[in-house]
Amino acid sequence: MVSILLILQIVVPCLLVVCILLQQRGTALGSAFGGSGGGFYSKRRGAEKKIFIATIILSILFIVVSILSLVNKS
Repeated sequence: MVSILLILQIVVPCLLVVCILLQQRGTALGSAFGGSGGGFYSKRRGAEKKIFIATIILSILFIVVSILSLVNKS
């Protein structure tokens, strides 16, 4: 059980970082210097929506694995 939790504590954060980095931003630095991209809003569709949902699931899984690891040590 300990080795499975250890492996999950390595794999899940790596996947979480990849999902966060794959998400697109709408305006980047353009709005910081007065760009007119601040009012633009679009719905997530297709792959962008799946990456967003995967990010949420991986973050919840990361929290659960961390708590299980703390409980297992004591």
